[in-house]
Amino acid sequence: MANMTLTKTPMPEQEPQVRAHNFKEVTLGYTAEMAIEEAGRCLNCKNPKCVEGCPVNVRIPEFIAKVREGDFKAAYEVITSTNALPALSGRVCPQETQCESKCVRGIKGEPVAIGRLERFVADWYRENVNAMPEKAASNGIKVAVVGSGPAGLTCASDLAKKGYQVTVFEALHTAGGVLVYGIPEFRLPKAIVANEVKKLEAQGGEVMTNMVIGRVLTIDELFEMGYKAVFVGSGAGLPMFMNIPGESLKGVLSANEYLTRTNLMKAYTEEADTPIIRSKAVAVVGGGNVAMDAARCAMRLGAEHVYIVYRRGEAEMPARLEEQHHAKEEGIEFKTLCNPVEILGDEDGRVNGIKCVRMELGEPDASGRRRPIAVEGSEFVLDVDTVIMALGTSPNPLIRSTTPGLDTNRKGCLVVDENVMTTREGVFAGGDAVTGAATVILAMGAGKKGAAAIDEYLKK
Repeated sequence: MANMTLTKTPMPEQEPQVRAHNFKEVTLGYTAEMAIEEAGRCLNCKNPKCVEGCPVNVRIPEFIAKVREGDFKAAYEVITSTNALPALSGRVCPQETQCESKCVRGIKGEPVAIGRLERFVADWYRENVNAMPEKAASNGIKVAVVGSGPAGLTCASDLAKKGYQVTVFEALHTAGGVLVYGIPEFRLPKAIVANEVKKLEAQGGEVMTNMVIGRVLTIDELFEMGYKAVFVGSGAGLPMFMNIPGESLKGVLSANEYLTRTNLMKAYTEEADTPIIRSKAVAVVGGGNVAMDAARCAMRLGAEHVYIVYRRGEAEMPARLEEQHHAKEEGIEFKTLCNPVEILGDEDGRVNGIKCVRMELGEPDASGRRRPIAVEGSEFVLDVDTVIMALGTSPNPLIRSTTPGLDTNRKGCLVVDENVMTTREGVFAGGDAVTGAATVILAMGAGKKGAAAIDEYLKK
């Protein structure tokens, strides 16, 4: 008999006033009893729309049925038959707009907590089994993967399972891409990412760090070294700015730099010697998940006041509702329908305020969202000493500028065909390098598609 409770089983989490001052994971995960209770809410639909909403097509009703039976190992095996990184997607995937948005339980209540159950299964397996995958018999064919973020790790894992000799080239000193430099420890513990990299290595994949493709080696040189195909999953790490007066002042930085110093370079730990601004008041410009991450890090690093400055309203914010909710609980102040027009500085060239104008929403623009319009005479100043720009990112031009025959669109993203091959023979691409900044799970889906396309291409 299904559990017909209309609401999800609550997820335990740290109290807001406690977690706002530490970098430990905010949400604590289900117990086995909670997971079984929540799994009982699934109706095991004959035509599961939730699977259609998943970019990697996890067999959702099947794994949930195993959870309900208490067979968590079998549940893990079901999930990982299509999803190589469930501990990651269970934490940072926007389930509310994907699988859970299709759940029939959501018609008259809350959908089944698919993401929480996926996370529980992955965590249970890591804590109780954590068996490393076996290495497949090698087919002797070398494939290069550029970037070790979600697209690269997924592509490399799927290829390794098929017997390819995969080498992942990572520009930074630690593997994981945006999973380690962009997402804070309190949302995604780095030990979990490291464990996934360890699994890839157990499958026979080689991970080489400090390898900036386009500088240390070019893609042409990778082919000369015997690689028969290349997958570019280098992400979108080039930050955008507003080009307003004052952006060159001391105390203005991109969210990418701020998060990299905080997360990858561990500025939040006492033993780290990573330079980072210790602010009293911070304005984070933007309304996406990256803006929420930067704001919540600033609070944890000691800021007394942290503002989210966003030119549209809360209803238009692209950040996950859960992230907005957690940020508000922790004391982040939302300044919506506000747009910066100038960053103010003192005689030493340091930030000492940000001038904003109030906005109102007009007719929809090309994106379908209502266009923000400045309200005349509504300027005001926020008293801050740091401004973090979280306006989005685009792909770094390094690879395209060093690879002849590689076409990009006007936004600098690589152009691919229906088989995710670029305009250069044998070079495939996926994730943010193709779409621009998007979600982890969409990048994983692209990596999965890239591996299948490379396998088909090399079998010809």
